[in-house]
Amino acid sequence: MSWTWKTDRGAGLITTKAVRPQISVVIPTFNRLERLKRVLGALAVQTLDSQLFETIVVSDGSTDGTDEYLDGPTPVPLVHARQDNAGPAAARNHGVGVARARLVLFIDDDVVASPTLLERHVQRHGDSDSTVVVGPMLNAPGYEYSAWVAWEQAMLDKQYRAMRMGAYPATFRQFYTGNASLGRALFEKAGGFDTAFRRAEDVELAFRLDGCGASFVFEEEAVAYHFAERSFDSWLAAAQAYGRNDVLFARDHGQEWLLPTLVAEFQHRNVITRRLVLASLGHRRLGASAAKTLRWLGVATRRAARISRACLSGLYALAYYLGAADEFGDVKVFRSALRHARRDEPAHPGSGST
Repeated sequence: MSWTWKTDRGAGLITTKAVRPQISVVIPTFNRLERLKRVLGALAVQTLDSQLFETIVVSDGSTDGTDEYLDGPTPVPLVHARQDNAGPAAARNHGVGVARARLVLFIDDDVVASPTLLERHVQRHGDSDSTVVVGPMLNAPGYEYSAWVAWEQAMLDKQYRAMRMGAYPATFRQFYTGNASLGRALFEKAGGFDTAFRRAEDVELAFRLDGCGASFVFEEEAVAYHFAERSFDSWLAAAQAYGRNDVLFARDHGQEWLLPTLVAEFQHRNVITRRLVLASLGHRRLGASAAKTLRWLGVATRRAARISRACLSGLYALAYYLGAADEFGDVKVFRSALRHARRDEPAHPGSGST
């Protein structure tokens, strides 16, 4: 692993500033050079004084010219850190290890900051050492999303609206590292990201932050825009991985509450979705056939948003629960638990039940 410190350049000379930054922006990246350029450009026009933040980009084994670009002139001074490909958890840990500020802001390489993003994060923290600030990742104006990513954005917006209206407060279940900040000392106290996870590493860290007494807040004015792009297969694989990981967290990572919560939340889903999941757990070929049909309908009805989202919600839930059942091991016991879950148990705030 290595890194290069870049600062202001003038008349061919490199100069450094003695001012200690208030917040360190950590951006992991892997082969997304064009999107990364847009992210860095937005950091160059922040309302927060440029001397009060630093930008750390961790190239996670990129092979698309990212390293060469970061070694040249960039819109903002930055620390360019390199590592062999090890996943976003390792890249963020690496970035925090380089950071100098008291606060750390995680954004992704497809998340573009509004001009006031950094200022709002810093202001919301104040002098607190235990606050975790989560900001919204909104739809990028004029950007065309695939049907499944549009669904994902709609589910995020559903949570943002609920918190904005006071339906529930922010909790560790809203800790998405596309736009979230916390104290570096709190991050280190919790032990950083578990590099064993390539997905849901933010979810797992959030559990431990909560155990350390962190207070989660939603700052709706800390706006960023999500230029998300992912393949359908990647989207569906993520749903399966989240199901597997929730069972894994419950069984091996001290989050025993997760499994009964997973079961209880099932009863708050659409009745058609519940029946489809239960049937598919007993007949995997039926599940595979249903998944193909829901995918086709979800894409074909893209312009009929409600129908498209209903189909994709069913598909996501199907993949999630099949993944959970696989990790659980005994599919018959898991299916029975879902079937007999109590309807009167409330879903956890922000669970994303659809």
